[in-house]
Amino acid sequence: MTANNIILSLRNISKSFAQRGLVLDCLNLEVNEGDAVAFMGPSGSGKTTLMNIIGLLDKPDSGELNFKGRAVSGFSGDESAAYRSRNIGFVFQDHLLLPYLTIRENIFLPLMAVKYTGLELKEREDHLNDLMNRTGIDTLSEKYPFQVSGGEAQRAALVRALANNPSILLADEPTGSLDAANAAMMGELLLEMNTKYGTTLIVATHSRELAEKMSHLFLLENG
Repeated sequence: MTANNIILSLRNISKSFAQRGLVLDCLNLEVNEGDAVAFMGPSGSGKTTLMNIIGLLDKPDSGELNFKGRAVSGFSGDESAAYRSRNIGFVFQDHLLLPYLTIRENIFLPLMAVKYTGLELKEREDHLNDLMNRTGIDTLSEKYPFQVSGGEAQRAALVRALANNPSILLADEPTGSLDAANAAMMGELLLEMNTKYGTTLIVATHSRELAEKMSHLFLLENG
């Protein structure tokens, strides 16, 4: 492992909560560009906390998070928002689509958070149209979230997460609310995004089946 292809490194990351106590205890981790990584562990083991720290949705009590060799854990709120918009895509157990927007509007919404040139915006829109087609939701463009199935909504959430071509895709229990068939499809789609586009994939999951599809599997236990 060379320093040149390490996209993410965590050094001595610790995090406590008043009611839960110590959740992460001097955790160290390195992730290479293009890796597909899974975190497993019992409920309360800190998987979501770790994902939130990587995505700068939460800050560690101590330790350092580096993205492409740059320390980012001390970023301000505005800096963190810019980091997320440009570099991180999120998929959660609940799709979190906005109910008053169509599927297409939900998917294209993240493009508004980044200042693109006209040509860049056209490229991103073409890419999203292609992803909608590849994931089989292109025919759902004008439907609202309540008009589609859970599996379809989760596929829309995955495409939305890729809107700004993130370097890292964070998926927190992405198959947790899906039936077996849709869970298997979501797992295959996540891996396709990893292999076809080179997006670094980090998944937190209770699903052994999904975790074993990744190239690296880590068990999070006792922080």
